[in-house]
Amino acid sequence: MSPSKNRIILNAFDMSCVGHQAAGTWRHPASQASRYNDLDYWTNLAIELERGCFDALFIADVVGVYDVYRGSAEAALHDAAQVPVNDPFAAISAMAAVTQNVGFGITAAVTFEHPYLLARRLSTLDHLTKGRIAWNVVSSYLDSAARNIGMDRQIAHDARYDLAEEYMEVVYKLWEGSWEDGAVRRDRASGVFTDASKVHPIRHAGEYFKVPGFHLCEPSPQRSPVIFQAGASARGRRFAAKHSEAMFVLATNPQTARTLTDAIRQEVAEAGREPDSLKIFALLTVVTGATDAAANAKYEEYLDYASAEGALALYGGWTGLDFSDLDPDAPLTAVENDSLRTTLESLAADGEAWTVRDVIRKRSIGGLGPVLVGGPETIADQLEAWVDDGGVDGFNLAYAVTPASTTDFIDFVVPELRRRGRAQSAYKPGTLREKLLGDAGGRVRDSHPAAQWRSHYKGRESVADASRPSPFETGTKNHTEAAE
Repeated sequence: MSPSKNRIILNAFDMSCVGHQAAGTWRHPASQASRYNDLDYWTNLAIELERGCFDALFIADVVGVYDVYRGSAEAALHDAAQVPVNDPFAAISAMAAVTQNVGFGITAAVTFEHPYLLARRLSTLDHLTKGRIAWNVVSSYLDSAARNIGMDRQIAHDARYDLAEEYMEVVYKLWEGSWEDGAVRRDRASGVFTDASKVHPIRHAGEYFKVPGFHLCEPSPQRSPVIFQAGASARGRRFAAKHSEAMFVLATNPQTARTLTDAIRQEVAEAGREPDSLKIFALLTVVTGATDAAANAKYEEYLDYASAEGALALYGGWTGLDFSDLDPDAPLTAVENDSLRTTLESLAADGEAWTVRDVIRKRSIGGLGPVLVGGPETIADQLEAWVDDGGVDGFNLAYAVTPASTTDFIDFVVPELRRRGRAQSAYKPGTLREKLLGDAGGRVRDSHPAAQWRSHYKGRESVADASRPSPFETGTKNHTEAAE
């Protein structure tokens, strides 16, 4: 690969459901989306992604339903628009077992997962995958999710980020500080598996969480998983500048992307981190074929299966607006609410006034992101423009029809990107963090806020300090000896 050209990072974007970003295309004869309950669907997808040297499979998630459109979840259920939806964690181990290098970015909401438990789940997967795990940190945006865990409504947008800040502190303490390097000895001769003097309770007592104890897992290959984040609001960007190592953004074209990526990297520098310590991905859907004509014919065919109702159900959840109440030909305007604030802002960022009909026509397949249609050279030209002019490092590639969209991209576009020196043809060794950021060792950089906890507890209270004398060491008889 030419050193003068940046490698384009490729992530597949999926969700453990039938209809993710492309509403209605599950009905297409080539679609296997309805097999989302079949483990073979996921293992085959992972194998295919590794064939194309994709960096990661990014798995989205929601724990609520899209019930804003027409005041009901009926349209979402009818079209399988992100419901039914399964737990994104369940298939990871199986996918890891049939691959060696592709990473897995898993979505989990800080508002609904306790940090003590989520830290264990992510550490477990990081162990089982040999360091191929990323966590997409989200704060959730659906009122239906909040109501079903006993809340009256979703926490206000900026307040969710306040909670998320403390959440990150808790998990960093658990992952980076609770267990010292060398705590796990596995010493058969002495019989010591873990040196308790090197395991520390974190004693966290904050506004939202109390976690007095130590992490349940020994340190995993990365300790902290790679931190992904998707919020691009002003508050979300501040959070990303501090915590994220990979971020995905919404933009309609490379020009609007450049404004966003420049601002994000400036905020990363202001947060005291290296600008290259955060990789930025744009969300795109690619429809491709051997030629432009073949790709365009395929796209027109896919549009025949697209669902307007499903698209509006999704956009209702993303924006908090009931599109059934709006004039379909009136320009849409962004509103302040507690949903995904940047959704409508991203549509209007290039000065174009979108209408409800525009959303149906342009995004019933693309969902939150644009659709690129063309043969290998056309698509490669456009992807290079997004990277070189737009300033992104790579893409989260949604599907129009699964797994055909992924296979087409690998068969048609990846060879062209490799010919241009923009896509990898083999994986670098190491963990997901090492592959994405190029850092040796797989640990967070010293400039990352997690790093401050690495030696914070060393020399302080340990589990051994609280231990009472053993009866075997003091000469006190144990129960067996007393009985004799």
